[in-house]
Amino acid sequence: MLEYRVSARRLDSHGSEATAKEARLTLDTDMKGRADAFNPAELLLAAIAACMIKGIERVAPMIHFQFEGVEVKLHGLRQDAPPMITEVTYELIVDTEEDDRRLELLHTNVRKYGTISNTVARATKLEGTIRRAG
Repeated sequence: MLEYRVSARRLDSHGSEATAKEARLTLDTDMKGRADAFNPAELLLAAIAACMIKGIERVAPMIHFQFEGVEVKLHGLRQDAPPMITEVTYELIVDTEEDDRRLELLHTNVRKYGTISNTVARATKLEGTIRRAG
């Protein structure tokens, strides 16, 4: 089994910092919010996006899928009582000349083998599409 470790600490009333391995990430924990850091909901969406992009990097060589780039656009809906993300939708945009069948095969593999996306999908509605860039 793989294990992951992250440590986070409050810097002041305007923000916090998370560390993992040799990386540092400023967190928006200010009650008024801050534009230069991700808040917890944005971090969740970013984790899903990173999972999908990493999944493409992992599966593309296995299925001999050629691509130049990937963009993921996500949208999360939050309810107030109880506070929770009720739905996440995404759009995977792949810069490729592969045909539609191969693009859908890539999408199937990304959905099937994504650690973070599978975890989130068990907790809330996670739906999305894949399309060719351009």
